[in-house]
Amino acid sequence: MPFDLTNFGLAEMLQCGRGLRTAAAGASTMEAVARATTRFLHNECVDPATNRSSCALVRFYKTHAYSELRSEDRDFARRLLNGERASPGLTCLTMLATSGDEPHWNDRSHSQGHRVIPLVSVQMVESAPMIAALIRQFGLAIEAVVSPPKMADALAGKTYNVFHVPEAKGSSAIPAQTDFVIPYHIRSALGFGGVLRSGDFYAVIMFTKVPISEATASRFRNIALEVKTLLFNFDSSQVFEPR
Repeated sequence: MPFDLTNFGLAEMLQCGRGLRTAAAGASTMEAVARATTRFLHNECVDPATNRSSCALVRFYKTHAYSELRSEDRDFARRLLNGERASPGLTCLTMLATSGDEPHWNDRSHSQGHRVIPLVSVQMVESAPMIAALIRQFGLAIEAVVSPPKMADALAGKTYNVFHVPEAKGSSAIPAQTDFVIPYHIRSALGFGGVLRSGDFYAVIMFTKVPISEATASRFRNIALEVKTLLFNFDSSQVFEPR
């Protein structure tokens, strides 16, 4: 049953949680849960004024060690590193799933710049405004995220805030203005996430064509817990779908 992000009360929050659990039922990997999550949010968040999806794009990310990526994802990360050597423990923000209005937004392998993002240093993260804003609004220090030993301590007992950009147009947190925000009529961005038992964190980011209020954004803290529960029983061998 579709729900309206501009009128997202307690009933809609509970409905969304139930829908996500149903959509991900039977998933055998984190990637399958991620794909079910992005598809559900893209399909079921509907603008009543147009009867079309209110999300232009929904993406699901997880931090992941470079050495544990698939070979094609390691190749992608190396290209972004421009020849710099990647340490096995390098933290990479890895796209597990994507769903959106454009056909090529529905396959993670088609991403030209965001499939795997190596978090090499604080300076590198600072140069990516949206990632930096996401980490900070989640209540984390960038220094902790780029250093795996520090990250485990930083994440212990952490309850995240959501990532919220109420007005996307002109926002420094979303630099892709002329090729994304403006042509696709992006009004707001909303992210939510949680800590996994591995010490990694996940984040779902929704780029919406309707304005997202602070009240709506705050309710997605509960949705973050729902998705974390769906991922809880998977271990490091159950992240990616079998080839």
